[in-house]
Amino acid sequence: MYLSRSFLTLILPLAALPNAYAQNITDPIGRAELAMSALQKFYNAPTGMWTGWWNSANVMTVIANLAKVDPNPQLQDLAARIFANTAAMGPAQNFDPGAEEPFKKRRIASGYTKGIDENGIPFTTYPKGWGTPEYAAKNKKFKSRQDAPAYDPHSWLDGFYDDDLWWALAFLAAYDVTKKVEYLNLGEGIFNGVARVWPSNCGNGGIYWSKDKKYVNAIANELFFSTAAHLANRASDPNKYADWAVKSIDWFVASGMINKDGLINDGLKDDCTNNGLQTWSYNQGVILGGLAELYKVRPAVAYKDLAARLANASLTTIFDKNNILQDPCGPTCGGDASQFKGIYMRGLQALHEVAPDPTYVAAIKANADSVWNNDRDKANLLSIQWAGPFIDVANATTHSSAMEALVAAIAVKDE
Repeated sequence: MYLSRSFLTLILPLAALPNAYAQNITDPIGRAELAMSALQKFYNAPTGMWTGWWNSANVMTVIANLAKVDPNPQLQDLAARIFANTAAMGPAQNFDPGAEEPFKKRRIASGYTKGIDENGIPFTTYPKGWGTPEYAAKNKKFKSRQDAPAYDPHSWLDGFYDDDLWWALAFLAAYDVTKKVEYLNLGEGIFNGVARVWPSNCGNGGIYWSKDKKYVNAIANELFFSTAAHLANRASDPNKYADWAVKSIDWFVASGMINKDGLINDGLKDDCTNNGLQTWSYNQGVILGGLAELYKVRPAVAYKDLAARLANASLTTIFDKNNILQDPCGPTCGGDASQFKGIYMRGLQALHEVAPDPTYVAAIKANADSVWNNDRDKANLLSIQWAGPFIDVANATTHSSAMEALVAAIAVKDE
């Protein structure tokens, strides 16, 4: 199909960036900019997506995080245009927009499924044709891209609360870069849409994974907490969101999802006890970013202490002997779990900003160096096995996840 000039400027490599094609770069900014050039090869400008629905929210977040630490004006401009395009085009890819609207019963759109397979690995399946302009045209709620209200929170709510909150955090990150108030309002509106489902049936608190109310899991609740904490530092009513953050982290700590080793399991059983499922890296990371944000607005030592305990537990458990981050599924992770490690790096970087620790710096630098030296092909694409060797399946999910380590390395490059 024909792409307009404006679309082409969103997907072409950033050839003008400094050192854009140097293969043996050691400067953290140069590495991340080169990775950014490769990342945009996956961008589908007419849909506003790079890959899967919730994964694309994380891709948008890593671009925002790069823009926060790299002052390159060309990058800043590109990031702003990407955010605007995704906000405009993305809603038409939603499966069940407005699913959290009160007093409306609506099933989750046929073909969109999230679950956990027999090996404990999360997965997402998509409707036929999803991620194409043709799918957007057939979307039952948004008949065309032009009809999709970009800055209406209901355009981003789909009945899976973790997905909703990934997008909330993505737009709050976009707000940090652009100061465009529409992004802040969107993140706030998404959070308030999800907040209506509090509490779950466990401990008179928490939220479910989805609107079917069958599972109370870690990631949805960590994201709820983290989004509230982020809003407490950005919204016009900080106390409202700080109170939400405190209430949700208090519930989470009491829920039993943090095991005796200081790691967070996947969720709770039907009887509201820890289910003992995998301690995925992203569950160890999202909470660190949330605690860092909460500490900024409510500087209680207890929050830093909790974050340090959780970080130390993960750093001594889910990293290999060379200090490289691993997930239990290793190179066989599917499209969901292959996103996880980068989310951990994002949380560790955020924690280091409020509670500096040389151990965190060492972990960030070791992983960034290993990604660049051992997990990169000649096209500068990054795969899933950060320790190497490169596995010849690199996509937007594996690339954006590994790119988080490169971005975090910029933040600690002078330490």
